[in-house]
Amino acid sequence: MSQPHGIDPRGPRFAATITATLLAVTILLALTAPAGVILTPAFFALLIVTALFAWGVASPETAPWGVLYRRVVAPRLAPPTEREDPRPPRFAQGVGLVVAGAGVLLHLIGVPHAILIAAVIAFAAAFLNAAFNFCLGCQMYLLLQRIRSRATA
Repeated sequence: MSQPHGIDPRGPRFAATITATLLAVTILLALTAPAGVILTPAFFALLIVTALFAWGVASPETAPWGVLYRRVVAPRLAPPTEREDPRPPRFAQGVGLVVAGAGVLLHLIGVPHAILIAAVIAFAAAFLNAAFNFCLGCQMYLLLQRIRSRATA
């Protein structure tokens, strides 16, 4: 469960590391998938990633990577020196859901390389967070908040 004063910022980075790994596997599967086949391992891999993104948006407190981080990883670390607002990482999960979901849907209607393209885009964002602590979806959230506050001012 998230803390009233924010979340441990290392949790979303941990989740991004696992997500990037799953997406890298999806990319490799997509590169080796036979053309014209709908139900490939790459399709199922991206479908699983899409479901995990949906879970992260709908119920971040019960999403698997967050639970794993809080129960297994966090107790072995020093307490966080700061907390962060949970809304930007949740928005980032939503962006991942849209990208991965679009790849799944476009693949189902026959768009060539939809799985590969969606997986590469989502991988790039997850990798930026995992490797460099740069959450692209979080930055999008903050930018949209700035635009919104200027529009209402």
